[in-house]
Amino acid sequence: MSTFTARDVSRKLPMLAATAFLCLSLHPTFAASESDDTPRGMAVTVLKATRACFSDIVEVSGLVRPRNETVVRPERLGLKVADILAEPGDSVSAGQTLARLSLPESGTVLVQSPVAGLILNSSAVIGGVASARGEALFTIIARGEFDLLGQVATQDLSKLKVDQAARIKAIGAADVDGKVSRVAPTVEPNTQLGQVIIAVTSNQRLLVNSSARAMIKTSESCGVSVPLTAVLYSTAGTVVQVVRRERVETRRVEVGLISGGQVEIRDGLADGDMVVARAGALLREGDLVRPVTESADTK
Repeated sequence: MSTFTARDVSRKLPMLAATAFLCLSLHPTFAASESDDTPRGMAVTVLKATRACFSDIVEVSGLVRPRNETVVRPERLGLKVADILAEPGDSVSAGQTLARLSLPESGTVLVQSPVAGLILNSSAVIGGVASARGEALFTIIARGEFDLLGQVATQDLSKLKVDQAARIKAIGAADVDGKVSRVAPTVEPNTQLGQVIIAVTSNQRLLVNSSARAMIKTSESCGVSVPLTAVLYSTAGTVVQVVRRERVETRRVEVGLISGGQVEIRDGLADGDMVVARAGALLREGDLVRPVTESADTK
Protein backbone atom coordinates (compact mmCIF):
# COMPACT_ATOMS: atom_id res chain seq x y z
CA MET A 1 0.00 0.00 0.00
CA SER A 2 1.30 3.42 -0.99
CA THR A 3 1.95 6.03 1.70
CA PHE A 4 2.24 9.81 1.44
CA THR A 5 4.32 12.09 3.53
CA ALA A 6 3.38 15.68 4.37
CA ARG A 7 5.90 16.79 1.77
CA ASP A 8 4.15 14.67 -0.91
CA VAL A 9 0.74 16.20 -0.05
CA SER A 10 2.06 19.74 -0.28
CA ARG A 11 3.43 18.98 -3.73
CA LYS A 12 0.06 17.65 -4.94
CA LEU A 13 -2.13 20.57 -3.64
CA PRO A 14 -1.78 22.70 -6.81
CA MET A 15 -2.83 19.69 -8.92
CA LEU A 16 -5.89 19.00 -6.70
CA ALA A 17 -7.01 22.65 -6.89
CA ALA A 18 -6.74 22.64 -10.66
CA THR A 19 -8.77 19.42 -10.86
CA ALA A 20 -11.54 20.90 -8.65
CA PHE A 21 -11.73 24.03 -10.81
CA LEU A 22 -12.00 21.88 -13.96
CA CYS A 23 -14.89 19.91 -12.40
CA LEU A 24 -16.80 23.07 -11.56
CA SER A 25 -16.29 24.35 -15.06
CA LEU A 26 -17.65 21.12 -16.58
CA HIS A 27 -20.73 21.27 -14.28
CA PRO A 28 -21.91 24.93 -14.23
CA THR A 29 -25.29 24.02 -12.74
CA PHE A 30 -23.55 22.98 -9.55
CA ALA A 31 -21.73 26.28 -9.31
CA ALA A 32 -24.84 28.33 -10.06
CA SER A 33 -27.25 26.40 -7.85
CA GLU A 34 -27.02 28.96 -5.07
CA SER A 35 -27.58 31.96 -7.38
CA ASP A 36 -30.68 30.33 -8.92
CA ASP A 37 -32.44 30.65 -5.56
CA THR A 38 -31.65 34.36 -5.29
CA PRO A 39 -34.68 36.62 -6.07
CA ARG A 40 -34.42 38.48 -9.36
CA GLY A 41 -35.46 42.14 -9.67
CA MET A 42 -37.22 44.49 -7.28
CA ALA A 43 -40.28 43.09 -5.50
CA VAL A 44 -43.42 45.05 -6.47
CA THR A 45 -47.02 44.61 -5.38
CA VAL A 46 -49.35 43.90 -8.29
CA LEU A 47 -53.08 43.43 -8.65
CA LYS A 48 -55.46 42.45 -11.40
CA ALA A 49 -57.45 45.08 -13.28
CA THR A 50 -61.15 44.20 -12.97
CA ARG A 51 -64.45 45.44 -14.37
CA ALA A 52 -66.61 47.76 -12.30
CA CYS A 53 -69.41 50.29 -12.71
CA PHE A 54 -69.01 53.96 -11.84
CA SER A 55 -71.66 56.59 -11.14
CA ASP A 56 -71.22 60.20 -12.18
CA ILE A 57 -72.37 62.15 -9.12
CA VAL A 58 -73.02 65.90 -9.19
CA GLU A 59 -72.97 67.65 -5.82
CA VAL A 60 -75.19 70.65 -5.17
CA SER A 61 -74.76 72.85 -2.07
CA GLY A 62 -77.19 75.47 -0.81
CA LEU A 63 -79.88 76.44 1.69
CA VAL A 64 -83.25 74.98 2.64
CA ARG A 65 -86.13 77.32 1.80
CA PRO A 66 -89.95 77.06 1.94
CA ARG A 67 -91.38 76.20 -1.47
CA ASN A 68 -94.42 78.45 -0.99
CA GLU A 69 -95.28 80.87 1.83
CA THR A 70 -98.84 81.91 2.62
CA VAL A 71 -99.43 85.03 4.73
CA VAL A 72 -102.51 85.42 6.96
CA ARG A 73 -104.07 88.85 7.77
CA PRO A 74 -107.54 89.93 8.85
CA GLU A 75 -109.78 91.50 6.22
CA ARG A 76 -110.69 94.50 8.36
CA LEU A 77 -108.79 97.32 9.99
CA GLY A 78 -108.66 98.24 13.65
CA LEU A 79 -108.88 94.76 15.17
CA LYS A 80 -107.05 93.64 18.27
CA VAL A 81 -105.66 90.20 19.10
CA ALA A 82 -107.75 88.63 21.84
CA ASP A 83 -106.51 85.04 21.77
CA ILE A 84 -103.64 83.17 20.04
CA LEU A 85 -104.29 79.53 19.25
CA ALA A 86 -101.20 78.58 17.15
CA GLU A 87 -97.49 79.22 17.42
CA PRO A 88 -94.50 79.08 15.03
CA GLY A 89 -93.52 75.48 14.42
CA ASP A 90 -97.07 74.17 14.70
CA SER A 91 -98.54 72.06 11.93
CA VAL A 92 -101.99 73.30 10.98
CA SER A 93 -104.78 72.13 8.72
CA ALA A 94 -106.80 74.17 6.24
CA GLY A 95 -109.59 76.04 8.07
CA GLN A 96 -107.98 75.67 11.49
CA THR A 97 -108.45 78.70 13.79
CA LEU A 98 -105.17 80.45 14.47
CA ALA A 99 -106.36 83.45 16.53
CA ARG A 100 -109.40 85.38 17.75
CA LEU A 101 -109.64 89.10 17.16
CA SER A 102 -111.92 91.57 18.95
CA LEU A 103 -114.06 94.06 17.01
CA PRO A 104 -114.30 97.73 18.03
CA GLU A 105 -118.07 97.40 18.27
CA SER A 106 -117.68 94.24 20.38
CA GLY A 107 -117.76 90.68 19.16
CA THR A 108 -114.93 88.55 17.75
CA VAL A 109 -113.50 87.50 14.39
CA LEU A 110 -111.79 84.17 13.81
CA VAL A 111 -108.53 84.07 11.87
CA GLN A 112 -108.28 80.75 10.07
CA SER A 113 -105.53 79.10 8.08
CA PRO A 114 -106.27 79.10 4.35
CA VAL A 115 -103.96 76.11 3.74
CA ALA A 116 -102.54 73.12 5.54
CA GLY A 117 -98.92 73.55 6.44
CA LEU A 118 -96.33 74.59 8.98
CA ILE A 119 -96.36 77.96 10.75
CA LEU A 120 -93.06 79.65 9.94
CA ASN A 121 -93.48 82.78 12.05
CA SER A 122 -96.09 84.95 13.75
CA SER A 123 -96.41 88.59 14.80
CA ALA A 124 -99.54 88.03 16.90
CA VAL A 125 -99.39 89.51 20.42
CA ILE A 126 -102.29 89.65 22.87
CA GLY A 127 -103.72 93.17 22.70
CA GLY A 128 -101.78 93.97 19.56
CA VAL A 129 -103.42 95.59 16.56
CA ALA A 130 -104.14 93.39 13.55
CA SER A 131 -104.75 94.99 10.19
CA ALA A 132 -105.31 94.01 6.59
CA ARG A 133 -102.51 96.39 5.60
CA GLY A 134 -100.07 95.71 8.41
CA GLU A 135 -97.63 92.94 9.15
CA ALA A 136 -98.96 89.45 8.56
CA LEU A 137 -100.25 87.77 11.68
CA PHE A 138 -98.98 84.39 10.51
CA THR A 139 -96.72 83.09 7.75
CA ILE A 140 -97.35 79.47 6.80
CA ILE A 141 -95.17 77.09 4.77
CA ALA A 142 -97.86 75.73 2.48
CA ARG A 143 -98.23 71.95 2.81
CA GLY A 144 -94.94 71.88 4.73
CA GLU A 145 -93.00 71.68 1.45
CA PHE A 146 -89.33 72.61 1.19
CA ASP A 147 -86.81 73.20 -1.57
CA LEU A 148 -83.05 73.21 -1.67
CA LEU A 149 -81.84 76.34 -3.43
CA GLY A 150 -78.38 75.30 -4.49
CA GLN A 151 -75.51 76.18 -6.74
CA VAL A 152 -73.40 73.99 -8.94
CA ALA A 153 -70.22 74.41 -10.99
CA THR A 154 -70.61 75.41 -14.62
CA GLN A 155 -69.12 72.17 -15.94
CA ASP A 156 -71.76 70.15 -14.07
CA LEU A 157 -74.77 72.32 -14.86
CA SER A 158 -75.33 70.72 -18.28
CA LYS A 159 -75.52 67.25 -16.66
CA LEU A 160 -78.60 68.15 -14.62
CA LYS A 161 -82.14 67.62 -15.87
CA VAL A 162 -85.58 68.20 -14.39
CA ASP A 163 -86.94 65.18 -12.43
CA GLN A 164 -83.53 63.64 -11.74
CA ALA A 165 -83.53 61.95 -8.32
CA ALA A 166 -81.45 63.45 -5.52
CA ARG A 167 -80.42 62.53 -2.01
CA ILE A 168 -80.35 65.50 0.35
CA LYS A 169 -78.43 65.87 3.60
CA ALA A 170 -79.52 68.90 5.61
CA ILE A 171 -78.12 70.07 8.94
CA GLY A 172 -80.29 68.98 11.84
CA ALA A 173 -82.24 66.35 9.91
CA ALA A 174 -81.93 62.86 8.50
CA ASP A 175 -81.24 62.30 4.81
CA VAL A 176 -84.28 62.97 2.62
CA ASP A 177 -85.24 62.27 -0.97
CA GLY A 178 -85.67 64.95 -3.59
CA LYS A 179 -85.77 65.64 -7.30
CA VAL A 180 -84.53 68.41 -9.56
CA SER A 181 -87.33 70.87 -10.26
CA ARG A 182 -85.45 73.66 -12.03
CA VAL A 183 -82.06 74.23 -13.64
CA ALA A 184 -81.08 77.81 -14.37
CA PRO A 185 -80.26 78.59 -18.02
CA THR A 186 -77.45 80.97 -17.01
CA VAL A 187 -74.60 81.21 -14.51
CA GLU A 188 -73.62 83.99 -12.14
CA PRO A 189 -70.79 85.89 -13.89
CA ASN A 190 -68.59 86.46 -10.83
CA THR A 191 -68.73 82.98 -9.30
CA GLN A 192 -69.42 81.01 -12.50
CA LEU A 193 -72.00 78.96 -10.58
CA GLY A 194 -75.47 78.07 -11.76
CA GLN A 195 -78.60 77.85 -9.62
CA VAL A 196 -80.45 74.56 -9.18
CA ILE A 197 -83.69 74.06 -7.28
CA ILE A 198 -84.29 70.63 -5.79
CA ALA A 199 -87.73 69.80 -4.40
CA VAL A 200 -87.76 67.79 -1.18
CA THR A 201 -90.12 64.86 -1.80
CA SER A 202 -89.88 63.25 1.63
CA ASN A 203 -92.48 64.27 4.20
CA GLN A 204 -90.06 65.59 6.77
CA ARG A 205 -89.70 68.89 8.58
CA LEU A 206 -86.48 70.77 7.83
CA LEU A 207 -84.89 73.87 9.31
CA VAL A 208 -85.46 76.90 7.10
CA ASN A 209 -82.16 78.50 5.97
CA SER A 210 -80.14 75.49 7.13
CA SER A 211 -77.21 74.40 4.96
CA ALA A 212 -77.80 71.34 2.84
CA ARG A 213 -76.09 69.24 0.20
CA ALA A 214 -77.63 67.12 -2.53
CA MET A 215 -76.03 64.24 -4.44
CA ILE A 216 -77.45 63.63 -7.90
CA LYS A 217 -76.57 60.58 -10.01
CA THR A 218 -76.47 61.80 -13.60
CA SER A 219 -75.04 58.77 -15.42
CA GLU A 220 -73.36 55.37 -15.01
CA SER A 221 -70.41 53.84 -16.85
CA CYS A 222 -68.96 50.33 -16.61
CA GLY A 223 -65.40 49.42 -17.56
CA VAL A 224 -61.94 48.41 -16.34
CA SER A 225 -61.11 49.60 -12.84
CA VAL A 226 -57.84 50.09 -10.94
CA PRO A 227 -56.97 51.92 -7.68
CA LEU A 228 -56.03 55.57 -7.92
CA THR A 229 -52.59 54.64 -6.59
CA ALA A 230 -51.95 52.63 -9.76
CA VAL A 231 -52.25 55.70 -12.00
CA LEU A 232 -49.47 58.20 -12.66
CA TYR A 233 -50.42 61.70 -13.80
CA SER A 234 -47.86 63.91 -15.51
CA THR A 235 -47.53 66.55 -18.20
CA ALA A 236 -46.52 63.78 -20.60
CA GLY A 237 -49.81 61.94 -20.08
CA THR A 238 -51.55 59.49 -17.79
CA VAL A 239 -50.00 56.04 -17.46
CA VAL A 240 -50.40 52.71 -15.68
CA GLN A 241 -47.46 50.34 -15.10
CA VAL A 242 -48.27 46.78 -16.23
CA VAL A 243 -46.16 43.73 -15.38
CA ARG A 244 -45.79 41.06 -18.10
CA ARG A 245 -43.22 38.25 -17.97
CA GLU A 246 -41.64 39.95 -14.95
CA ARG A 247 -40.99 43.11 -16.98
CA VAL A 248 -42.53 46.56 -16.55
CA GLU A 249 -44.60 47.95 -19.41
CA THR A 250 -45.72 51.57 -19.32
CA ARG A 251 -49.24 51.98 -20.76
CA ARG A 252 -50.79 55.29 -21.74
CA VAL A 253 -54.40 55.23 -20.58
CA GLU A 254 -57.57 57.28 -20.77
CA VAL A 255 -59.24 57.69 -17.39
CA GLY A 256 -62.92 58.22 -16.74
CA LEU A 257 -65.00 58.43 -13.58
CA ILE A 258 -63.56 58.17 -10.07
CA SER A 259 -65.37 56.64 -7.09
CA GLY A 260 -64.33 55.23 -3.73
CA GLY A 261 -60.60 55.28 -4.44
CA GLN A 262 -61.04 53.49 -7.79
CA VAL A 263 -60.65 55.02 -11.25
CA GLU A 264 -62.28 53.93 -14.50
CA ILE A 265 -59.85 53.15 -17.34
CA ARG A 266 -61.65 53.75 -20.63
CA ASP A 267 -58.74 52.90 -22.93
CA GLY A 268 -55.24 51.41 -22.75
CA LEU A 269 -55.87 48.58 -20.28
CA ALA A 270 -57.65 45.22 -20.48
CA ASP A 271 -59.60 43.29 -17.90
CA GLY A 272 -57.17 40.90 -16.17
CA ASP A 273 -53.97 42.89 -16.80
CA MET A 274 -51.59 42.80 -13.83
CA VAL A 275 -50.75 46.35 -12.78
CA VAL A 276 -48.38 47.81 -10.22
CA ALA A 277 -50.56 48.65 -7.22
CA ARG A 278 -48.53 51.72 -6.28
CA ALA A 279 -47.03 53.12 -9.43
CA GLY A 280 -43.95 55.28 -9.08
CA ALA A 281 -41.12 56.99 -10.92
CA LEU A 282 -38.58 54.43 -9.65
CA LEU A 283 -39.92 51.87 -12.11
CA ARG A 284 -39.12 52.32 -15.80
CA GLU A 285 -40.05 50.63 -19.03
CA GLY A 286 -38.44 47.18 -19.27
CA ASP A 287 -37.31 46.96 -15.65
CA LEU A 288 -37.01 43.41 -14.30
CA VAL A 289 -39.27 42.98 -11.26
CA ARG A 290 -40.49 40.28 -8.93
CA PRO A 291 -44.31 40.60 -8.82
CA VAL A 292 -46.09 39.90 -5.52
CA THR A 293 -49.87 39.74 -5.56
CA GLU A 294 -51.62 42.18 -3.26
CA SER A 295 -53.32 39.46 -1.24
CA ALA A 296 -50.02 37.71 -0.57
CA ASP A 297 -48.30 40.99 0.21
CA THR A 298 -50.81 41.89 2.91
CA LYS A 299 -50.63 38.59 4.79
